[in-house]
Amino acid sequence: MPIQYHLQVDTGDVAPYVLLPGDPGRVATIASLWDEARHVATNREYVTYTGIYQGAPISCTSTGIGAPSTAIAIEELARCGATTFFRVGTCGTFLDHVANGDMAIFDSAVRLDGASHGYAPPEYPAVADYSVIAASVAAAEKLGMRYHVGTTRSADTFYARHPRPGSSFGDFWQSWWKDHFEDLKRLNVLGAEMEASLIFVLARAWGLRAGGAAVVLDNVLSVSGESAEFDPEEQFTHGADLIERLALLGCETVLQLHQSDKT
Repeated sequence: MPIQYHLQVDTGDVAPYVLLPGDPGRVATIASLWDEARHVATNREYVTYTGIYQGAPISCTSTGIGAPSTAIAIEELARCGATTFFRVGTCGTFLDHVANGDMAIFDSAVRLDGASHGYAPPEYPAVADYSVIAASVAAAEKLGMRYHVGTTRSADTFYARHPRPGSSFGDFWQSWWKDHFEDLKRLNVLGAEMEASLIFVLARAWGLRAGGAAVVLDNVLSVSGESAEFDPEEQFTHGADLIERLALLGCETVLQLHQSDKT
């Protein structure tokens, strides 16, 4: 098989277990926790490292932001032998009992992305593999992390569909979406991010495994009211010190899966 066009990886370059952050800058941070790590390729938003974590073969590839670029990464990684995908990212929450810094482990996703609908109809569920969920829970408990398991909302946009102040360029559709986040809270949706639904749909449709976790950076409702100042820069800056904990959760999840798969 020829080298993959976007990721610039080939068969043998990636492990069966792959961590998927969005930010290319987080790949080296994750790989720094491994016993062995080598840089495989960098192209566009895609950075790939492969190595060993406590005896478990492991890779990490950044996906960029959103479902379309993530779909490209999953397609090309699967063609090179990856079989288990674990999303590691950041998210907001709609739930009052979830605190900043908590880990959100996703067992399912609301499919508000567009890319997954190119693969499966809207009735097709976006659900994580049970063994991956169990491994992530075991890893969080081993590490003593506060965590929650539940549904995430994966959307294609960062600003649109927010109640006021919403998008920078006007209040288009605000009368329609003004209760959107409150509705998600009523539906007990745990997370708000942009990639998990696509990852879950593709893995399930192809007979592969997927799961995901994110560190919670804020309560989305608290930054979207009439008088709120929506400052995404502040959102991500105050969570920077949590990324290594998130990386450790991802690595330990892979270790749990590898040990389980061996037996």
